[in-house]
Amino acid sequence: MCQIPVFCWISATVLEHMLTSEQTGELPRTLTDLYSHFLLVQTKRKKKKYSGGPETGLLDGDVLLKLGRLAFEHLQKGNIMFYQEDLDQCGLDVTQAMVYSGVCTEIFRRESVIFKKTVYCFVHLSVQEFLAAVYMFHCYTNRRTQVLQDFLGKEYKPSKSKLETIVNTFKVKYDFTMTDFLRKSMEKSLQSKNGHLDLFVRFLHGLCLESNQRILGDLLGQTHYSPETIPKVIENLKSMNTINISPERSINIFHCLTELKDQSVHQQIQEFLKSKNREKELSEIQCSALAYILQMSEEVLDELDLEKYNTSKEGKLRLIPAVRNCRTARLVGYDLSETGAEVVASALKSSPSHLIELDLRNIQLQDAAVDHLCSGLKSPHCGLESLRLSSCSLSKISCSSLVSVLKSNPSHLRKLDLSWNNLKDSAVKDLCGFLQSPDCKLETLWLSSCRLTEISCSSLVSALKSNPSHLRKLDLSFNNLKDSAVEDLCGFLQSPDCKLETLWLSSCRLSEISCSSLVSALKSNPSRLRDLDLSGNNLKDSAVKDLCGFLQSPDCKLEDLWLNDCRLSEISCSSLVSALKSNPSHLRKLYLSYNNLKDSSVEDLCGFLQSPDCKLDDLRLSSCSLSEISCSSLVSALTSNPSHLRKLDLRGNNLEDSAVEDLRGLVDDLMSV
Repeated sequence: MCQIPVFCWISATVLEHMLTSEQTGELPRTLTDLYSHFLLVQTKRKKKKYSGGPETGLLDGDVLLKLGRLAFEHLQKGNIMFYQEDLDQCGLDVTQAMVYSGVCTEIFRRESVIFKKTVYCFVHLSVQEFLAAVYMFHCYTNRRTQVLQDFLGKEYKPSKSKLETIVNTFKVKYDFTMTDFLRKSMEKSLQSKNGHLDLFVRFLHGLCLESNQRILGDLLGQTHYSPETIPKVIENLKSMNTINISPERSINIFHCLTELKDQSVHQQIQEFLKSKNREKELSEIQCSALAYILQMSEEVLDELDLEKYNTSKEGKLRLIPAVRNCRTARLVGYDLSETGAEVVASALKSSPSHLIELDLRNIQLQDAAVDHLCSGLKSPHCGLESLRLSSCSLSKISCSSLVSVLKSNPSHLRKLDLSWNNLKDSAVKDLCGFLQSPDCKLETLWLSSCRLTEISCSSLVSALKSNPSHLRKLDLSFNNLKDSAVEDLCGFLQSPDCKLETLWLSSCRLSEISCSSLVSALKSNPSRLRDLDLSGNNLKDSAVKDLCGFLQSPDCKLEDLWLNDCRLSEISCSSLVSALKSNPSHLRKLYLSYNNLKDSSVEDLCGFLQSPDCKLDDLRLSSCSLSEISCSSLVSALTSNPSHLRKLDLRGNNLEDSAVEDLRGLVDDLMSV
């Protein structure tokens, strides 16, 4: 609040009075402390000005309570300006309002082209909220049961019989205690969608402290202060149930603890941050406090990953507001409600916006939540570079809205993941417009399992071909690519401007013609590609032949080759590993799982592994039907050149005792490297 000029003025007014007068005591430490002193200072000054008396005591508590009633009734309605009839309804006349001009300021505005009306407002909304809290606290301590019932609801029920009414006058504090009153007030504020009662409830909690009751004197009425009350109120706040409440709104519970001068949660979080021990379990209120502290920190958080915090699901959701002050937000797998999406959108709209990477994978995003995200993405302050929305169940409307927004603000985004969403032709059309934009600098595009139609596939790769220079990684796995789409993809790959380094086409049902065309295109422009995944495609001998030509090319720098479940024939297997043996120095990962490798293929593979130029560090051969001879030969070959290998997968093969014994020796060698 120090960024608000009026708040600075209030602070300066109070501090000036306390430092220049004979008043002694502790300087304000909370908002309620500050505003209680401010009210005291203002009324003292008015008393001296209008009565000529000394600056002592509150001036006419009845007038202040009338102002409080005006503040409270219109705070509930969301009004910040009042007309003459509003003042009359609360028993205030214009003279009284003008006398209190330091608290209630008169302004004028033209209501229509014919009539003019005098309009009143408090000098700041926080002053209205404070006076409203003073009035409500007065109503509680003075048994104004009807006002309380109207505000808190049916749970606050005074007895109806005359006898019970008399008894209730004396027992209300037991029937409906201070802790009940504050708990119900907090619940009421949390039910508000816009948080218009949050600061009001903070002031209510602060007013239950004896120190503030002493400052305001008789204005609050007979409070029956009990030392046991505050610990109970604090415990209620710490155990408050906020299911279905916005995580941003839950932070107000922590603020109320601050108003009660309870620093225990704040101290626990400070110790947590200093220790950097993420294994410590955090309560929900501690998560709210942590989110607030991270937001207010001058140091921008590198990464907010909900998975790394040891807390409940509700606790993790309470951490979401910290997204405003971090560079990378990973909210993977947690429900992002409309209000949560609004918090993320506000982080994208902030000036400056620190968020450059947003990971929302595996979240069921409703259209309303996507609308909020879109509002953040199109903000001129948004500098997001990575957006991951895999498996978000995006609707047709959401998909189109999202990529349309990306098209309107394309220059920052470098990574986009829309995998496992059912993209319709309309969404792909907008996506193509984004990709073809001259301002588009996208480097990584994940579109795995998007159920792309033949038309969509062709349009997409055609768009990539028209603007190929920035893209480095393309994932089209688990889409049924037709020959026409592959033809356009080949054109993209053969473009001299193509800088693609990673191409994933797993389980794309590539035809024999498509396979051959594809690897032939790769062969014509091999120097950039580092990672190729053709797993789950039925590669024919002709396609493998072209692939071997690509692998044997002196310009081939391939580091990762994925050929799992490609139904490789015996001839293809032998040709493939023979090609790898002829150019082994660059390959780091080789995945051949779920292929029926024959002894002859394994023999060639052993020759590749024993090559002094072989730098392979990851070999996957699970479920390859390896014979006993093949297993022993393979392990023996690895043992002869173990220095680079870090991962070996032989699961699903019938390893005999001799092979297992050799494997143990290999593990020992690897451990000693």
